[in-house]
Amino acid sequence: MPALVVGPMLRHVDSDSASIWVETAEPCTVTVEADGRSYRSPTFTVHGHHYAIVDLVELSQDIASYSVKLDGEQVWPMAGRPPSRIRLLLPEGVRRLAFGSCRTSVPHDAAHVRSHGDDVLRAFGEHLPDADEEEWPDLLVLLGDQVYADNPSPDMLAYIRSRRTTEPQGEIADFEEYAELYRQAWTETEIRWLLSTVPTAMIFDDHDLRDDWNTSQPWREQMARTPWWQRRVVAGLGAYWVYQHLGNLSPAERAEDELLAKLMAGDGGAALDAFAELADAEPSSNRWSYSRDLGTTRLIMVDTRCARQLTPGDRRMLDPGEWAWLQEEVRRPAERLIIGSSIPFLLPEGVHGVQNWNEALCDGKWGPLVRRWSETLRQAIDLEHWAAFRRSFEDLARLLMGLGKPVLILSGDVHYSYLAKADRGQIFQIVCSPIRNPLSRMLRWANVFTQFSIATLVGSLLARLAGVPRPPFRWKITKGPWFQNALATLDLPDQVTWYGSTGDAVKPIDGTRLR
Repeated sequence: MPALVVGPMLRHVDSDSASIWVETAEPCTVTVEADGRSYRSPTFTVHGHHYAIVDLVELSQDIASYSVKLDGEQVWPMAGRPPSRIRLLLPEGVRRLAFGSCRTSVPHDAAHVRSHGDDVLRAFGEHLPDADEEEWPDLLVLLGDQVYADNPSPDMLAYIRSRRTTEPQGEIADFEEYAELYRQAWTETEIRWLLSTVPTAMIFDDHDLRDDWNTSQPWREQMARTPWWQRRVVAGLGAYWVYQHLGNLSPAERAEDELLAKLMAGDGGAALDAFAELADAEPSSNRWSYSRDLGTTRLIMVDTRCARQLTPGDRRMLDPGEWAWLQEEVRRPAERLIIGSSIPFLLPEGVHGVQNWNEALCDGKWGPLVRRWSETLRQAIDLEHWAAFRRSFEDLARLLMGLGKPVLILSGDVHYSYLAKADRGQIFQIVCSPIRNPLSRMLRWANVFTQFSIATLVGSLLARLAGVPRPPFRWKITKGPWFQNALATLDLPDQVTWYGSTGDAVKPIDGTRLR
């Protein structure tokens, strides 16, 4: 009998449609019943795993509850949990977004709570059924490191060791292991229910593939010499397409997707592997970035990993095609922009200066010996944010300054949370990280130091010594940093709040209006 493996996950939702994604144990027809109507889709199969995404179309009102059947057998809703519902996008757009990044899927026993803290997303899933209506987010934005392919949980490591003894022993190797990684991440009761009833938009960061993914050209060359890497990157990008990217697309976009058409026709995975291999070798062959109109607000989710141009001396966070797309999306009519960038655009100014300096040295500013040392440093301490791709930082800074409208940049990655504001234009950087993966005490103190003026002076001095020009504007941290696990909400137009948790209790850490 068919059974649900992962899901249902409520993904793309707009004013008259909703998309529900599932993984099933066997090939079957997936039926979603909602408001007296039935919507169906057959599964497609990839490397022995079976998936479907069902579009509920021509909706005219919110759905108070929906059920899922596999070949006519009901498998959802979940016993003991509230109904999964669907709230359509209002004409004025979203009222509240929730967002965050960096969530490890380790157990919730006392030892792992001590080492990893409480899982705020899990606590949020426990809290939401009893919350007032205004606390419900219209969209959950997950900004990267939804899974940790290079640092699996104890349960995932046990699974790996049960099936192979080959390298990499402590990391994910293939699509089968990625499928299990996602299953473990998304099937806890509270998480599963939350993802079934709150729409999600996602983008990857490095740990979805591997730490420091596409940090530099030397990094890519080094990984290309690693025997197991090619198989891993093909599996990682293929799994990302199935588990995360497919649900980011609207029904109309998916209807035109050539890869999905091949998989629905019974390709079985060869087309997915070929697509993923090409996406890694030639990023311009595909676009992971996407945008959504949320009423008068425009959400732009930017791929800051796969689309990088790594040419020494001309590094770009976005290659020419991706940059042209972003320019066009930013300039389209909207009252405000929300840009999802997995890595922060505005770091503490001292860190920004150090990354500017390091990039210049990696390009040979102080000679070949220092260049090699600087590349080692770049990889060792993750000097690979927008500041380390200075030309792209300056291009985007000038573009955003000239818009004359609020720009809210949502990011994660750095494992602490803060708010920064530019001194020119209405540009805000809102960081919420991690959902569950806190920094060590030593790294917390190191990051606190970067907030002080002395660190800003040191970073600026190093950048000037390397001949780096000053940024187009300045900025400062106006809230934070906070280092506990967190999930943030953005109540439009201008209220942001960070939440932490203790056990199942969700409590505000701090909040402010964007002024």
